[in-house]
Amino acid sequence: MKKIVSIITVAAAIILSASCEKNFDPKIYGVLTDQNFPVSESDFESLMMACYIPYVNTWTYSLYASSGNQHPWYIPAGGVLKMFDTPSDVEAPWVNGVWDINYRKASEADFSMCIYYSRGALEDTRPNHYPKTREVTRFTSIIKAIEDADASAISETRKMEILAEARMCRGLHMYNLLHVYGPVPVLVDGARLNDPEALNNAVRPSLDDYTEWVYEDFDFAAKYAPENQADRGRFTRDLARVYLMRHCLNEGYHKDGWYKKALDLYAELNTGKYKLFTQGENPYKEMFRECNDFNCEIIGAISCDPSSTGNGKEGGMNPFAMLAMPNNCAKKDDLGNPSPFAVAGAGWGMTFNIAPKFYDTFDDGDLRKESIITSYYTVGGEWWGPAEIGKKAEWDGYVPYKYPAEPSTAPNFGNDFPLARWADVLLMYAEAEVRNSNAAPSADALAAVNAVRKRAGLGNLQAKYTGSAEAFLDALLTERGHEFWFEGLRKIDLIRFNQFATRVAKTKLTLPTHQYMPIPNYAVDEAAELGLTLEQTFAREGWDADLAKAKK
Repeated sequence: MKKIVSIITVAAAIILSASCEKNFDPKIYGVLTDQNFPVSESDFESLMMACYIPYVNTWTYSLYASSGNQHPWYIPAGGVLKMFDTPSDVEAPWVNGVWDINYRKASEADFSMCIYYSRGALEDTRPNHYPKTREVTRFTSIIKAIEDADASAISETRKMEILAEARMCRGLHMYNLLHVYGPVPVLVDGARLNDPEALNNAVRPSLDDYTEWVYEDFDFAAKYAPENQADRGRFTRDLARVYLMRHCLNEGYHKDGWYKKALDLYAELNTGKYKLFTQGENPYKEMFRECNDFNCEIIGAISCDPSSTGNGKEGGMNPFAMLAMPNNCAKKDDLGNPSPFAVAGAGWGMTFNIAPKFYDTFDDGDLRKESIITSYYTVGGEWWGPAEIGKKAEWDGYVPYKYPAEPSTAPNFGNDFPLARWADVLLMYAEAEVRNSNAAPSADALAAVNAVRKRAGLGNLQAKYTGSAEAFLDALLTERGHEFWFEGLRKIDLIRFNQFATRVAKTKLTLPTHQYMPIPNYAVDEAAELGLTLEQTFAREGWDADLAKAKK
């Protein structure tokens, strides 16, 4: 998303409208009231665009004030990479580093300190996403306003498209909150926006109810969102289908028919519109370069602009490379040749790393691990490699160089952040088929997985992984880790396969303290003041068995 437009209101609140590429120049309304805004089709679109703000890669944002008080979901500093990759088996626990104890604990999958996070915590080391629960209410109010739009103001077709984008934004907000905290209190009924009981409800809903609300938003978007968007980065019908497919796989164990729904969604997506990116000597490595943004594999992405500085009034940017590179890496090696860090130089202290034990799970010849740097030359004139892991400052694991620094625009770069790729659809299809049948994979399911492996330079799955559902799913979880590291999916995948504790124990040599982040104390205390009980922790069915297995 390339621009952010402010629409100042007096009667309601401050509404921010985010553009993804172009064509969203500021509208100057002067003093706004419900009599003069929104009253036209463009007004309702501008109103809806406020829902995109949590998906713009700026350092911070706010739906309620001019100054930022939340991390966007996809900013590496505090978004899904910190939530779903750092605590997973992908990243090694910190031994050294320049960040504080909160991030060290996150890298150990230790969530015990999360109860102390404050309401306005914006530190990169302890992002608190719980305030986003009230933003769901803001989305619901926008959705209600669009639903109530008069037919003279907007056509029914356009109304449904705009409404679908707003509901996709709300659904994704709730989806991410679910996978950080478990079900959280949200208000999705527009008829109760002025109901004190609904507004003050601070009790976790049931998992069935919450997942149904997310399903309904994604399903609506999958039916009515635009098939194509002129502005890159805005949500489409196909992106909604991918997220609904993910959601059905995550929740199918307790929702009847959802595995079959995932298969139906694959059929809707499998039209030839998308295919695996296969250009270059190493297509996987090439795919994430800025010059290949929105290639044939990308179904949706957060659009990033190399000219952005991360200011809330500018477009999105991608600082991942600076957060992944050590702060002592040299631009040239000991022979004077350009290093992988030649463009940007030293990073900010290697916030992210790849666990050596995770790296060791890759097969020989897997092209995907070529985006992981296992040794580098320092500004101090030394080569640091596996032997220095955990013994030298800034070297707790290997360097994840998935989104490489290419232009001379450090510290921010223009690599788009992928939300959905065709490779994910192929692997989800294979998983959905096996979960739906509870039998060994079919030839078509195997072909989908093997196509992804072939792009990585590998042969077909070995027969020992294809003879039963259990063996296949275990191999598929490994495959997903190799394909999607640092794309914000890993912890969600591990929990879906009931292997979060098991696999974390193998790579981090420690057990997670919780399956999901606990809700901060201040929210629990506020609920108590209302006479309500907000359960601080949540765990799914299968968590105890996962922990017990990990302890063996």
